[in-house]
Amino acid sequence: MAAEPEKLVELEKVPDPEAGEPPKGEEAPPEPPVPPPVPAPPVDTCFLIDVALRVLLFAATLTAVVVMVTGNQTKVQVEAKFNNSPALVYFVAALSVAGLYSIISALASISVILTPIFAASFQLFFLISDVVVLGIVASATATAGTVGYIGLKGNTHTNWGKICNVYDIFCQHIGSAAAVSLFAAVVLVFLIALSILSLHKKIPQ
Repeated sequence: MAAEPEKLVELEKVPDPEAGEPPKGEEAPPEPPVPPPVPAPPVDTCFLIDVALRVLLFAATLTAVVVMVTGNQTKVQVEAKFNNSPALVYFVAALSVAGLYSIISALASISVILTPIFAASFQLFFLISDVVVLGIVASATATAGTVGYIGLKGNTHTNWGKICNVYDIFCQHIGSAAAVSLFAAVVLVFLIALSILSLHKKIPQ
C-alpha cells in the first residue's frame, strides 16, 4: 500500500506593519495626491520699465561722450580739444563709466525678468548703485557746464578771457554734451524712484 503524500502546511502570512503592509481584510490607504508645481512669480512691470530706462541711459551717455570727443576745432594754428582740460577729461571718463554701468545693469535687469526669484535683492543693488552713478554723472555735468560757461563769458575777477567767440564749434560741443549729460542724470533719478517704488510695493501692509 502506497504511503499518502505528505501535506504541506502553508503558513498564513502575517502582515508586517513596519513594512507598510495593511492588515488582512483592509485596503491600503490611497496615495496622497501629488501637489501641483509651484508657478513662477509674475514678472514685475517695473523691471520692464527699468530695462527701457537703462537702454535710454546708455544712449544718453554714449551720445554725450561722442559729442564731447568730436568737438575739436583749430583756429590760428591752435587746436581746442577736450583733453586740453582736466575737467573735460573727467567728464568723458565719468560718462564712460556710467555708460558701462548702464550696460551691465540692463543685462542684470533682464536676468531678473527671466528669474524673478532674485528681484528684491537686485532692486536693492540697483537702488544703491544708481545713487552712486547719479553722483558721478551730476558732478561731471556740473564740471562741463562750468568750463563751458567760463569759455562763453570769461571771468573778469581772474582775468580769464572768453574763448567761445573764437572756438564757437568747440563750445557748442561742450554745451551740447553737458545738456545730454543732464538728461542722463534725470534718467537716473527716474531709475532711483522706480526702484524705491518697486521695493515699497514688496513691503507687507
